[in-house]
Amino acid sequence: MFPKFSMSSKYSEIYAGVGFGLTLISACKDHPNPEGFDQYKRKLLRKMRKRETLAQITERINIYADFFQGFGYECPLTKHLKRTVNSGFPRYSLFVDAHFMAEMCAGILVAVTDFDCFDGDLTLDAAADGEICAGMGEREFVMKNGEIVLRDEKDIVCVLCQGADEKTRVREDTINVLFYAYAVPGIENQYLEAGLTVAAETVAEFGGGKVEGIEIF
Repeated sequence: MFPKFSMSSKYSEIYAGVGFGLTLISACKDHPNPEGFDQYKRKLLRKMRKRETLAQITERINIYADFFQGFGYECPLTKHLKRTVNSGFPRYSLFVDAHFMAEMCAGILVAVTDFDCFDGDLTLDAAADGEICAGMGEREFVMKNGEIVLRDEKDIVCVLCQGADEKTRVREDTINVLFYAYAVPGIENQYLEAGLTVAAETVAEFGGGKVEGIEIF
């Protein structure tokens, strides 16, 4: 049941060698705070906060911030990192927390979505100027030429610099969770794999799901 994925010729031309990753965890269940989860989070937090590791994570997040700034947006990873260093990982639910942990432990950008809400195959693309996406929370995203977007066969489902759509967000009844990770120029694929591994292992352990695979493109 792993999603079919491709990169468009426009994306490959503009962002040659810039990777993307996916992991799907099936038959899992979300929880607000499963047993043993706090201890697990503290263990990962200690690793992340080590001086050398944190310096490398900060460097990667700064690369994302520069990329976002080039399109006129503020990168959310910068504030997330500061909050995590000062206060630890946030607590929302298993799926959302796993997404934040993946981002902060690897220093990359990750989205968490309901796999069953996508319409068909997925394509990583570079948008045309003026394209529109229905963002989460009834926001409207208007694209600039060359913005990195993820499409299914019907809609733009996520805009790298602006956010994900409403259609594919995780809900209380989500059972098949798809995490995906964007690179930008200067971010190596190994960090996409590291972050998605954190997300997949976390949800599988505490949500009772099965990891269908981790693929890096």
